[in-house]
Amino acid sequence: MTFYKKTWFKYLKNFIIGIGASLVMLGALGKINSYPWGGTAITVGLVTEAIIFLFLGVLPPEKDYYWENLYPGLDRANSNIAPLTNGAVVEQPAVNGKSLDSEFVEKHLDGMLGELRNMSKSMQSLKALQEVDFSQTGEQLKTMNNFYAKLNTAMGQLEGSVEDAKQYKENMAVLNQKLGSLNTVYGNMLNAMNSK
Repeated sequence: MTFYKKTWFKYLKNFIIGIGASLVMLGALGKINSYPWGGTAITVGLVTEAIIFLFLGVLPPEKDYYWENLYPGLDRANSNIAPLTNGAVVEQPAVNGKSLDSEFVEKHLDGMLGELRNMSKSMQSLKALQEVDFSQTGEQLKTMNNFYAKLNTAMGQLEGSVEDAKQYKENMAVLNQKLGSLNTVYGNMLNAMNSK
C-alpha cells in the first residue's frame, strides 16, 4: 500500500492543512492590524498552503464508490428504494443439513437470547459484588477475633464457676445433713432435760 493511502498520512495531511489555514488567517489578521509579525505569519501560512495544494495536485484522488449501481435509484431524489429482503427468492442455504427457514432461525435465536439474558443476570450479580465495600473487612475480622477470644475466656471462667457451684451445692447438702443431725441431737437433749 502506498504511503498516501495510509491512515497516518491522511491525518497528517489534514493537520498540515489546518495549521496552514490558521497561519494564513492569523497572518491576515496581523497584516490588517499592522502588527509586525503579520507579514511573516501570512507568508509562512501561504507557503504551507501552496505546498499542500501542490501535494493534492500530484496525489491521485480517492477511489469513488458508485453505490447507485448496487442500489438503483439511489442517485435520484425521492426514489423508492426497495429493501434488500425484497426481490427474487433464492434457495436458502443449509446448515448441518437443515434449511435456514424462519422457524429454524427463530428457535435458535430464542436460545441465544435466553443465554444472553442469563449472562446479563450474571454480569449484574458480578457488578453488585464489585460494588461491595471490603475496605473495612480486615478491621471487622480483628474485632470478631477479639470478641471470640474474650468469649472463650468467659466460657472458661464460667466452667470454673459451674464447678464451684457444684462444690457449693454439695457442701450445702453436707451442711444441711449435719444441721439435721445436730437438730436431732439438740432435740433429744431438750427432751431428756424436760423429762427430769
